Amino acid sequence: MEKYIDKLAKCILFKGVEKEDIINNLSKIPYKIETYKKDQVIAIEGDDCNSLGIILNGRIEIQKIFPSGQVTTINSFKEGNIFGESLVFSDRHTYPATISAMEKSEIMFIKKEDIVKLCMLNSQILTNFVTVLSRRILMLNERISNLSQDTIRKKIASYLLLEYKKQKSLTIILPYTRKKMAELLNVPRPSLSRELIKMKEENIIDFNKNEINILDIDILEEIMLD
Repeated sequence: MEKYIDKLAKCILFKGVEKEDIINNLSKIPYKIETYKKDQVIAIEGDDCNSLGIILNGRIEIQKIFPSGQVTTINSFKEGNIFGESLVFSDRHTYPATISAMEKSEIMFIKKEDIVKLCMLNSQILTNFVTVLSRRILMLNERISNLSQDTIRKKIASYLLLEYKKQKSLTIILPYTRKKMAELLNVPRPSLSRELIKMKEENIIDFNKNEINILDIDILEEIMLD
């Protein structure tokens, strides 16, 4: 356990908890640590979710794979994040999407009843767990807001306005590739690129690699009202 303590201390579930307390609390519950190779599937859509996962190393992606072969990235999580926190306490605790390791990853799994015990052992862990659930709900609402827009331009505008509020800057740094952005917005990558170029030509935005600069935020807001 000691070799993972620095990783666990960075986990949102243990924010504000002393390292000694993390070790002490985890010593009182069972858990298991699994290692996954790059591109290895962690869970397939429909699999039973009976444990919360803590990413100790690496990065994972949650993907919706359609019968046509189309893949839509729902979310991406890296070291320090957790997943399955809402499913494990649901009456219908099955994964709604497939989870894969995007690079070599180590994940700690804690079962439902042991999560409850862990929260009872430390009130700060309970607070952190509830906070994570609240943030996930907000994140889901944002995703629904983006996906519900009826044009690619509206989807881009919605996404950029949300990131502007999060990053508190007119310069938006994308944490992923253009391909991943297209998957998150559920639009074809060529269509996304064409619309971004049009918006650049209209001096609404400018961009370079993974950086997008909002040049006219008023027009972005007007796009959402059309």
